Amino acid sequence: MSVPGSLKFALKRGALVTAANWPVVLVQFVADSLFKTLLAVPLVGGVLLVALVVGGDPIDLLRHEPGQIVSTMVGVLLAQPVALAAFLAALGLILIGGSVLMFAIKAGSVTVLVAGERAAGPIEQPPLRMSALEHVNQASIERYTNGIRSLFGRYLRLGIGLSVVYAMCAGGYLALVFGPPLSASLDWPLVVALASLALIVVITLVNFVYLLLQIVVATEDCAVHAAIPHVARLLRRRPREVGQVLAAILALMVMATGASILATTALGLIAFVPFVGLAAIPLQILAWLVRGVVFQFVGLTGAATYLRLHRTLQPSGVTAPQSDRLHQVTRA
Repeated sequence: MSVPGSLKFALKRGALVTAANWPVVLVQFVADSLFKTLLAVPLVGGVLLVALVVGGDPIDLLRHEPGQIVSTMVGVLLAQPVALAAFLAALGLILIGGSVLMFAIKAGSVTVLVAGERAAGPIEQPPLRMSALEHVNQASIERYTNGIRSLFGRYLRLGIGLSVVYAMCAGGYLALVFGPPLSASLDWPLVVALASLALIVVITLVNFVYLLLQIVVATEDCAVHAAIPHVARLLRRRPREVGQVLAAILALMVMATGASILATTALGLIAFVPFVGLAAIPLQILAWLVRGVVFQFVGLTGAATYLRLHRTLQPSGVTAPQSDRLHQVTRA
């Protein structure tokens, strides 16, 4: 079983495996939307708290520029240590709880994709038949929950490591931006812009390696530290294919974001018109739903494609992961 040399076939296979297991796309979308909604609660509460302390109207505060809102919140909360502690505690609680939830959801989703990819034949080669997609569909409640039980602890440790790397990157960036200038001869706005660009690149690469580690841990049913050599071997032996898939997924994300911005702008042009603007509300909700589902589908397609690239490097006699064995016992 080898992946065709064409990037088109590699992505096509990943997209078909993801589409066949479409329930995991919806689960990922619901969980991600819930996390963002919960995260907005302490932020809105912080705005209301600042408005009460200052004595103004919260609506007036929200009408300012985002930079002014943030600076106002920081200034007011720093002057009120108790309010600042309550705000940070609420925000931290949501971040920790939401992150743990996302780790569990990702464990189940990757388990289903691993099973779907194993069950798939050469579906990327035409002709494509519905019977083949039905065979690839391995999404079930038993497999999903077994995947969570099997991988959650390892994904949690992996997520803690990711959080530490995020904190180190953010700390270095803040120290560079808000610390004393390195040299008076340097163009400081240019340095800040380059530092911001470097931070985006580093975070993208960190997330990329994090995804590869998740895939290897699920596929090989191994510990996090044991997955590192597998990821290194994948990057060493297939750098071109992995780089092409990463570039393609990022390009799809950028195009989806651009289309979403254009759709939101177009709907905003009629939103202020009486009566006609009411029709824009369900259209905006529909655009938000489509955008979220598309983003999750593209992300899982990338994961399924990386999974295939990794599996082509394994011996033919590789054993099924523990979650699949548990599912087979359950079905038996």
